[in-house]
Amino acid sequence: YLEMSEELKAAGAEVVVCVSVNDPFVMAAWGKQKEAEGKVRMLADTKCQLTKALDMELDATEKLGSIRSKRYAMLIDDGKIIKLGMDDGAFAPAMLEALKR
Repeated sequence: YLEMSEELKAAGAEVVVCVSVNDPFVMAAWGKQKEAEGKVRMLADTKCQLTKALDMELDATEKLGSIRSKRYAMLIDDGKIIKLGMDDGAFAPAMLEALKR
């Protein structure tokens, strides 16, 4: 998404967001380290509420000690999910193709 942020915006994406089950301080540091400012907005799902509401929970308690999020991407238009990509379908090229349709 970082590498394709300009293409995504040119195709009509108003905002590109990365959501992670983490705290805002980690997300800010990750965004800074990845030079995401102006390209991808980094958001923390601190209490896993969005992840739960989307039914995207990944039980990683055995390896990481907590519930995390599955890998997914969504195209949202006027508050409606118009495309949901999982795993390989969650990468930027698949979302860019969907935006161009």
